[in-house]
Amino acid sequence: MALSQLPVSRNVLLGAVSAVVLLLSLSLFTVDETQTALRFQLGEMVEADYQPGLHWKWPLINNIRKFDRRLQTLDTEPERFLTAEKKNVIVDSFAMWRIQDVRRFYTAVGGDPVQANVRLDQIVKDGLRSEFSKRTIQEVVSGDRDQIMETLSRLLKEQAKQLGIAAVDVRIKRIDLPPDVSNSVFSRMKAERLRVAKDFRSRGAEAAERIRADADRQSTVILAEAYRDAERQRGEGDAQATDIYARAYGKDQDFYSFSRSLTAYRQSFGDKSDILLLQPEGSQFFQYFNKLQ
Repeated sequence: MALSQLPVSRNVLLGAVSAVVLLLSLSLFTVDETQTALRFQLGEMVEADYQPGLHWKWPLINNIRKFDRRLQTLDTEPERFLTAEKKNVIVDSFAMWRIQDVRRFYTAVGGDPVQANVRLDQIVKDGLRSEFSKRTIQEVVSGDRDQIMETLSRLLKEQAKQLGIAAVDVRIKRIDLPPDVSNSVFSRMKAERLRVAKDFRSRGAEAAERIRADADRQSTVILAEAYRDAERQRGEGDAQATDIYARAYGKDQDFYSFSRSLTAYRQSFGDKSDILLLQPEGSQFFQYFNKLQ
């Protein structure tokens, strides 16, 4: 009789083990490092923000919902906004966020990241619309972008808290102009650059003329002073030469006349091809040749 009851006891034991395993599988759950979880009891939230690891729940009474707590990216579609001068600009932006308060996140958007992106997208676009309406195209393109992002980031962080979300960052990727506005802006920019270039060229021409006139004046003054100094030195040299000639003539008139004649011969016959036609007998130029005969 004991042997006949052995298979029944083994089946009961296996059934009990299976029941325990099933009970444990329904009672235990794990939370990954990249997740956070909510525990519900008959549809009501009873516990949140579970740390990563193994946790307990009541089977059939509690149910668990897990959420990704890593950074999420909201990549908005390019949108048109009006500036203070009633011109359209096309703005492309993005935002980074993560779940901060999972209870509020579930209550506000049903725990759906898609709905969270929709709400955040509306906040970002409302903020951009408000900021762009206060500024001109030149200000939003060149000067005030950092200030716009700072204001938008502060606004997004404040409003995202109501959704249980921590807004980490928001950035403007690109600001474009519609084709008609672009052509108008580029035409004005081109005209302005041409005006500035023309102004620079006129200033350069004026400065060049002024420098050229000053250089001509200095050149005239330098040449006049050089001519004056040269004439003075030439006059002084001539005076010294005349004085030397006079003193030499006073000492020995015949030798002076002979020396001057030799100098005249040397200058007159410096080249073999030089020819001088004179009458030797009646010319004073060849008087020393005549004396040698």
